[in-house]
Amino acid sequence: MLAMNQASKAKVMQLLTQGVEGLYSREGLEKKLASSRPLRIKLGMDPTAPDIHLGHCVVLRKLRQFQDLGHKAILIIGDYTARIGDPSGRDTTRPILDEKTIQQNAATYLDQAGKVLDTSPQRFELRRNSEWLADLKLADVLKLTGQATVQQMLHRENFKLRLRSETEIIVSEFMYPLMQAYDSVAINADVELGGTDQTFNNLLGRDLMAKYNLNKQVVMVMPILSGLDGHDKMSKSKGNYVAITDAANDMFGKLMSIPDQLMDHYYRLLTDLPEDRVKSLTTHTHPRQAKDVLARVIVESFHNSLAANDASAEFRRRFTDNKLPTDIELKTVPSSPMGIVAMIRHVGFAQSNSEARRLVEQGGVTFDDQKILDPNAQITIKGQAVLKVGKRRVCKITQG
Repeated sequence: MLAMNQASKAKVMQLLTQGVEGLYSREGLEKKLASSRPLRIKLGMDPTAPDIHLGHCVVLRKLRQFQDLGHKAILIIGDYTARIGDPSGRDTTRPILDEKTIQQNAATYLDQAGKVLDTSPQRFELRRNSEWLADLKLADVLKLTGQATVQQMLHRENFKLRLRSETEIIVSEFMYPLMQAYDSVAINADVELGGTDQTFNNLLGRDLMAKYNLNKQVVMVMPILSGLDGHDKMSKSKGNYVAITDAANDMFGKLMSIPDQLMDHYYRLLTDLPEDRVKSLTTHTHPRQAKDVLARVIVESFHNSLAANDASAEFRRRFTDNKLPTDIELKTVPSSPMGIVAMIRHVGFAQSNSEARRLVEQGGVTFDDQKILDPNAQITIKGQAVLKVGKRRVCKITQG
């Protein structure tokens, strides 16, 4: 598969560069591909949260394309860099994670990444950057810091903004890009993938490899996937994400909630549908039908076609026919009457009292088909009744 004629080379380059927002450089990639050897394709992921979501899959899917062409994916779990936290795109310092949380999160990543990647030994290598970073002596660290200037670091837009607003920048945050760059040196990467927010870090790795007398890696950066709200990037902290471990019904329902203008974005970054099909769906098909196709394609990629079709039917049953879900859960509350805010928190439909109050005040809560608008309301429970919070959260309530 690695030996190619001229036509094959052009086709491979077209495939690998499709959807790529930045390539440094095209000539470098062509030269590496011409070597007819399996390339080492690097992707680093810091285990700052337990879930891999669809935003991560944009880059994971590109990594899988390289694997399918015979190259090797090197997935680096940043268990050491996670102690600092990537400052990319941040206007404040990230909270420091404890070692237990980092290890718990990291433990889930292989199984999750395996939903997209080929994890067979000849196509996949899993590394933790504590393997090399934890052993660096002070002399090594000083050598590493000597490879970049303060001016380079301050060229980053988020650091500029923080300086301008007199928001603190911790010295260790300057170390993060160097540590990530050193990962490329440690594994001798041929290509590094990342999102556009990783461009600075990835290019620093390219420069650092040259200073360590290694062939410079090619850097390929992918667009950032917008979250379900259509405004911010997909992020667990913003609550606008779809986890790849979500149940089929939950995944389908979340995808049906995206703004219509995001469909083209999602189709191109998360599916392999041909261009003419995507254009037809996004320009000539009713938005609800186009979104249904999108949701089924994505759900099928993480579950199967039966689960995708069942999720589509269940969504239609609940939201078009206004019927309750077939798998509605019965939850027991400790007392009656009970405050609506406490009830919403008790059943797990909100993480805090303030979130529950906001849901009530926004008109998104009904109990026994009665809209609740007063966050101080006390609810009397007789037998079983249905609590609905927003469009997708619903359960039966009974007193225990």
